[in-house]
Amino acid sequence: MAEAKVEIVSQVTIKPLSPTPNHLKHFQISLLDEIATPPSFYVPVVLFYSASDHDFFKVSQKLKTSLSQILTLYYPFSGRIKRNKSNLYVDCNDEGVLYLKARVPSKLSDFLKGNTNEQLNETKGFLPLDPYKPKLDDDDEDRLIMAVQVTEFCCGGIAIGLCISHKVCDATSVASFLKAWSQRAMGEASSSPLNMEASFLFPPKGVGIDINDRVGEKNITTKRFLFSENSLCKLKEEISRSCGFTPTRVEAVTALIWKSALEAARNTEPSDKSTSFLLHAVNIRGRMQPSLLENSLGDVGMRNPFVYAISPLFEVDKETKMKLQDLVEVVIKTIKMVDGNYVRKLQGDGQELMETLEPMSHKLVAKKDVPCYSFSSWVRFGFYETSFGWGKPTWVCTIGVPIKNVIILMPTCSGDGGLEAWITLNELHMCQFETHPLLLQFVSSNP
Repeated sequence: MAEAKVEIVSQVTIKPLSPTPNHLKHFQISLLDEIATPPSFYVPVVLFYSASDHDFFKVSQKLKTSLSQILTLYYPFSGRIKRNKSNLYVDCNDEGVLYLKARVPSKLSDFLKGNTNEQLNETKGFLPLDPYKPKLDDDDEDRLIMAVQVTEFCCGGIAIGLCISHKVCDATSVASFLKAWSQRAMGEASSSPLNMEASFLFPPKGVGIDINDRVGEKNITTKRFLFSENSLCKLKEEISRSCGFTPTRVEAVTALIWKSALEAARNTEPSDKSTSFLLHAVNIRGRMQPSLLENSLGDVGMRNPFVYAISPLFEVDKETKMKLQDLVEVVIKTIKMVDGNYVRKLQGDGQELMETLEPMSHKLVAKKDVPCYSFSSWVRFGFYETSFGWGKPTWVCTIGVPIKNVIILMPTCSGDGGLEAWITLNELHMCQFETHPLLLQFVSSNP
């Protein structure tokens, strides 16, 4: 397939239809926002829509108008990130959202037929900025929060690319915002606006884990692997026979990928002992104490309701065969560690907080020689329900995080329970990983 060369046609700033009231000008970053990612990271999502008979000029105008309207509810997205002493906050100054209009001289169908490497490289062109190394005029203390790019294919297909600062929200927030934006574009009542209460439930502490030095590591590559519903059912059944319990599809595929990646690394770089640990993003909404849920937790899930569960060090010597069920048990136990008590400590005083965060910080910083495999699941966020009036998306994707051993799980476009795994590994490890016999038993295809 010929390279899809995206041409930027215009660039404007979209501001909220109504100014933000003075009492809402200061939007406090919560503890969950602080420990999510560095201030420079954005959450990237691209939604592709098949060809329609809609006039692209009118489509773009509709999107801009409805975006201005919905930004009145999502007013922090139009602000700028600033710093007050040791804490970050959003100055809700209505400076606006960057909006790019673009076109590409190719068909959407041709793009979707491309192989994985072509798609992964070209997908960045449908985003308004590089989400992990953005080239912006502002700095970390006065940073653009949101940018949009709407691209027209020559066939009439449309791509909507979105980047929102990870300091303000995560993938759940992006999905909720897209739902509200699309509802407003169709003239419907929008979903609930962004809830402000996270900073009260999780007050900022001026903490954070710096992983900027891991961004853009050399000799890494990202590939996409597909798992059908049938293959995931078989995987779960195999684990159930060995363990006596049935994991979720996310737990099962996490263990499978972790095992395959560990053995790929061991085959590439033989050693007497293989040691690693796991990070898994866990949604805390259902794990908080009932009293907190009753105290108007509301839509805190629209910001950063995730924290990373961290596993103990997993060690296997070279003579020991690594069993899938062992890794499944580690995955499940790690996720279960994020319970009501864990959340309570996040809300506690400095000592309890550091007791909770110190193991993660220690392993990430002090144990740089120990591989960390980081997983995040986007499978239940409802991206494929986002309709602006010309049907649901043909495909929704992100891009690979330029940090080795990072895995993002997304739903497939079929909506039948299958998964896409976006996996970033060392190039040599990837060569071993993608031919791993156990992985190949369950991977449906690697387009």
